[in-house]
Amino acid sequence: MARKKIIAGNWKMNMTPSEAVSLVETLKPLVVNDEVDVVFCVPAIDIIPAMEAAKGTNINIGAENMYFEEKGAYTGEISPLMLKDAGVQYVIIGHSERREYFAETDETVNKKVLKAFEHGLTPIICCGESLTQREQGITLDWIRQQIKIAFLNVTADQAKTAVIAYEPIWAIGTGKVATTEQAEEVCAAIRVCIGEIYDQATADAIRIQYGGSVSASSAPELFAQPNIDGGLVGGASLKPDFGKIVNYK
Repeated sequence: MARKKIIAGNWKMNMTPSEAVSLVETLKPLVVNDEVDVVFCVPAIDIIPAMEAAKGTNINIGAENMYFEEKGAYTGEISPLMLKDAGVQYVIIGHSERREYFAETDETVNKKVLKAFEHGLTPIICCGESLTQREQGITLDWIRQQIKIAFLNVTADQAKTAVIAYEPIWAIGTGKVATTEQAEEVCAAIRVCIGEIYDQATADAIRIQYGGSVSASSAPELFAQPNIDGGLVGGASLKPDFGKIVNYK
């Protein structure tokens, strides 16, 4: 069975609540496409207003992060219970910016992934290498390690519903895009890795996105690759161009 493409916008730390509503209203008519799952992952403070603005459309509102406890003395954190109650289905976990600036590790990513599944949330699990790692030829070793730790104690049935986002760190917000061949090579290797951890059926079911300066011009070729099931889109998700990425065909 063909995997349904999933195209998610990662708003990062952009858009006030009122700006979020305005952006959803602008993008609503532009992102209509029943052939793909469309997700806007927005800052926590924007989730409720964006959800209201997106009601009755094909837009899913997701979160950019969550903590791995349900509640407690964790000032400033957002729990899976809060996301679930707000109506969130998707949550980005382990984005390279969270790893770089907020000391997230493969182990905390794994804790978050397990907690997301426990509460029926779909994790968009991020992985990616730095320019140094690519130049040293350890890209696939690095990515395989990130994937294997992220999926520790995750069942095959859970894994089938997960989304993995491969984002080469050197291509995020730089305007540099991995070549189609580079992106497909790593996404294919991720699928092989999932097959090794679980089985071929799980590897065939899981959806793998490419992220890193995805644009309206690069999307068609990227998304045509056999192992690339959509994109995690940064800057372009804040502009009308996101509609062209969603309707890439």
